[in-house]
Amino acid sequence: MKKPTLAWSLIIRVAPTILLALLAIGHLAFQSATYEINRIYDAQLITDANTLWSILQNYIRKNDFDPPRQFNDPDLTMGDQMALNSNLKDFEDARMFRVWKADHLAIISASAFKPDQSMSVLGLSTVIYDGKPWRVYTLKIATAPVIIEVAEKTMLRRHLVSKILLNLILPLIVLIPIITLLIWIGIQKGLGTVHGFVRQIRNRSPDDLSRITTETLPRDLLPFGESVNVLLSKLDRSLTAERQFADHVAHQLRTPQASLRLLLQMLQQAEHETERTMIITNLVRSNDKALRLIEQLLQSGRVNHQDLSVSTVNLYDVAASILADLGETIRTKAQDVMLSGCEKAWVKTDESLLRLLLENLFENAVKYSPTSGQIQVMISRDSADTWLVRVCDTGPGIPAQHVEAVFQRFFRIPGSNRPDGTGLGLAIAADAAARLAATITFGVPAYGSGLQADVRLARLARLKDI
Repeated sequence: MKKPTLAWSLIIRVAPTILLALLAIGHLAFQSATYEINRIYDAQLITDANTLWSILQNYIRKNDFDPPRQFNDPDLTMGDQMALNSNLKDFEDARMFRVWKADHLAIISASAFKPDQSMSVLGLSTVIYDGKPWRVYTLKIATAPVIIEVAEKTMLRRHLVSKILLNLILPLIVLIPIITLLIWIGIQKGLGTVHGFVRQIRNRSPDDLSRITTETLPRDLLPFGESVNVLLSKLDRSLTAERQFADHVAHQLRTPQASLRLLLQMLQQAEHETERTMIITNLVRSNDKALRLIEQLLQSGRVNHQDLSVSTVNLYDVAASILADLGETIRTKAQDVMLSGCEKAWVKTDESLLRLLLENLFENAVKYSPTSGQIQVMISRDSADTWLVRVCDTGPGIPAQHVEAVFQRFFRIPGSNRPDGTGLGLAIAADAAARLAATITFGVPAYGSGLQADVRLARLARLKDI
């Protein structure tokens, strides 16, 4: 099933609003028309009652009426006039009047209420006669014992209100398709800039990640356009970094592979056992270096692409476990390693990435510290919400001008007498820190030499998932 277009979705959302507006207009028109017509017709009843008194007052004063007389002139039923228009036959008996003199019924119209219908209350009122509602005005004459009733069926008023509403609603109903069409055209024109923006993206080649023109976009869609450009910029940087990384990997792997091949050729041509033993030792060392490089390349890819698995981790226990794994190297170099600080430093984070981060820092400290060197790992509270892991060693340290560069892949400090490395350890640590919302800073320990690495982790960090 195809999803509706944006224009159609907007029409679907606008159409109920138009319908509700029409219903609201109809309701308000009905209320307004009913109110105004009632006012006009009530005023007409009052006028009719006073007109009747003006016409009949002398006649009523001079005569006694027993039984009551039916009076057809003036005839408020308008029978002859109604007969001129067949459409008005329903209203032939819609009006009536009665005149009371000294509490006795004196004069009635042809369509008047039956004598057993009691007199209505003074003023305007609504009564039910013969199952139908009538609007009645009862006038008490102050100068004579006379009361005049003038009434009409409310059907007259309802019929007029219905006609007004019908004449109002029918044009609106006819206009609905026209309004919908105009809205559709307006939406299509409004979305023209969006369609142009989409075409720009669709027509791009996979290698073209340059900015897309957003000047023609409406103000409301500028954040969307800028977000797309930010994404393109990030993709461009990411792809550039990946290409550079692939180039570096190809170069770095070529060196150990060439070395292994050369050593194998030398082993094949060696004539003495001592020479073969030396070559095999170099082969093992070169193979270990290649394996280490491959392992770190895999770690680098895992840091940037693995899903996060958050759990509550004890920093002290993780640090102790990593140092235990490095125990053989530490014993070989006769180094003095000390772990101290808070043993209940709990953080909510991804344990595998945290371990990878600390492993690279601890391994660097062990590798670059000399034989019989000292390494201190301290865990403390940096603030109410942050833990600090500090690693101090007695190695050569990092010159201030290279502090930022050491986090780049395959970077090695030029002109230094350092053990051979892959140039990936600190880059992996930096990537892991970025995923864990942690920070790494370098400095010089308090005793004045070596390297001090500080890692700050939030107790409840907002991890950067992929």
